[in-house]
Amino acid sequence: MLKKILFLLLFVMLLVACSNEDASTDETDDKDTTSETPSEPADPFGAYEETVTIAIGQEVDPSDTSLQDGDTPLDNQYTRHVKENLNIVVQHAFTASPSNYDQKVSLAIASNDLPDAMVVGPVELRQLVEADQIADLTEVYENYASPAIKEIIDSSSGVALENVTFDGKIMAIPNSQASADGVHNLWIRKDWLDKLGLEPPKTLDDLKEVARAFVEEDPDGNGQDDTIGLAGPDTSNKLYANFLESTNNLYGFDGIFSALHAYPGYWLEGEDGKPVYGSTLPETKEALSFLRNMYSEGLIDPEIGVREDSGESVISGNTGMFFGPFWMPYGPLTDAVKNNPDANWQSYALPLDANGEYTPHLSTTTTQFVVVRKDYEHPEAAMKILNNLLANESEFDPSIGGPGFYPLRLVYAPADEMEVTTVALREVLAGTKEPEDFYDMPAYKLLKSDVDHIHEVKLEPYDNTDIEYWDPQANLGQWTRAYSALVGTAPLVDTEINGVKSLIYSQTKTMEDRWVNLKKIEDETFLKIIMGTESLDAFDQFVEDWNSQGGEQITEEVADVVAK
Repeated sequence: MLKKILFLLLFVMLLVACSNEDASTDETDDKDTTSETPSEPADPFGAYEETVTIAIGQEVDPSDTSLQDGDTPLDNQYTRHVKENLNIVVQHAFTASPSNYDQKVSLAIASNDLPDAMVVGPVELRQLVEADQIADLTEVYENYASPAIKEIIDSSSGVALENVTFDGKIMAIPNSQASADGVHNLWIRKDWLDKLGLEPPKTLDDLKEVARAFVEEDPDGNGQDDTIGLAGPDTSNKLYANFLESTNNLYGFDGIFSALHAYPGYWLEGEDGKPVYGSTLPETKEALSFLRNMYSEGLIDPEIGVREDSGESVISGNTGMFFGPFWMPYGPLTDAVKNNPDANWQSYALPLDANGEYTPHLSTTTTQFVVVRKDYEHPEAAMKILNNLLANESEFDPSIGGPGFYPLRLVYAPADEMEVTTVALREVLAGTKEPEDFYDMPAYKLLKSDVDHIHEVKLEPYDNTDIEYWDPQANLGQWTRAYSALVGTAPLVDTEINGVKSLIYSQTKTMEDRWVNLKKIEDETFLKIIMGTESLDAFDQFVEDWNSQGGEQITEEVADVVAK
């Protein structure tokens, strides 16, 4: 009996040992299998096997008539490219004009009814983070951002990622753009100057007299009193760029303010070394007085602030001057030249200050962000769409659809992209370098195409950029790009820029609640002063109200940020 019991015990022990060995072997096999067949690495450019749909909010400019016949904001060269390359179908959760886009975004946030992805500014980004409505994109950025995008973002010295990082998490994809976007040149109809025997206006007084001649001396020769000396901001734009929106302000008065060393909307270092808000300083009041006088004398567009699109007056040939960034050929100038091939729009780093220096305000490199709705199934799709644009931008033709139609478009460019492009084009045209000398510069995404095609659109003499020495119809898309460089950017290459930066380009805590109202008071007061419906002394009351309604506390917060 005892032998039987011992035998059974031994048998059970053997079974347990065999079972443990099998389990151990299975576990080892599992581990080996995992190490031999790792999961596929993320592919920033990989197409989905099954079609993915992304519903976005998109700004659609009704004045942009560049789409070719049959194309729409949802079916064009860009959306088709995204579908073919990535198998992503773009849909619209909402669209809005430039003047209404921010309002649509705010409504989506307030109702907690977000599209799958959209482009927002710094104010909306902070609201979305605090409302816990958007996805953490840390892993999306780390795994899916293309090397080229990471290189450009890294070139911002940490600024770009800092602007989207909250509690250690990347909550949006930031842009990083050319510094030229933040300088607002003076664009002038040089053919009007030549007809009237005038020179480009170096000083503010010169500017005033050129505007007067454009209004009073019939520069377009049609015998009608229908010309505008200097355009003003429409309902989609601002009197001047500001620290939260420091780039790409169209038809504002940025150049007039800066010539008087007035930088409204910017945070500056005061005489005591402490931060001050530029809109509250005496220099701003002086600039408002100058603009008020120009407006009262009929030298500025009488419809400022109510005109739907100031670009229309440029296209129609009624306007003689306006302030805007280097890329205005991508805006109204292409259509203006189509309508009148002799419209010789040239760009100048003017007017100068009392010392003969060019002193514009400068921008931050990061102003826009792509956010993704929390719980959207494919957050990496937004990143892939951005990768696709940067990698293939040279393939697109802006003459059959402007770049604003690309879904979720953010600008990615090295800070000196346009200056480098301008110099390269000049060297190729002068024969001192060959196009091939610029091929190995991948961060400058359009440079190869720029140098390869410049001879198609630029006629001799190559150092004269007047419109008669161009052939836009040879390649309208390439002309747009080249004209933006050799005309739009040239003043920034040829002029010493004594620019002024804002101390900060982001919000403080009190701004979250108070800034919208403070900015509204500022915009309304300044526009009324310029148009003469408020006295110039209304400025002093504005400063008092601004300080008492949160401005003082905000200034203290800015001082704390700057001190860190």
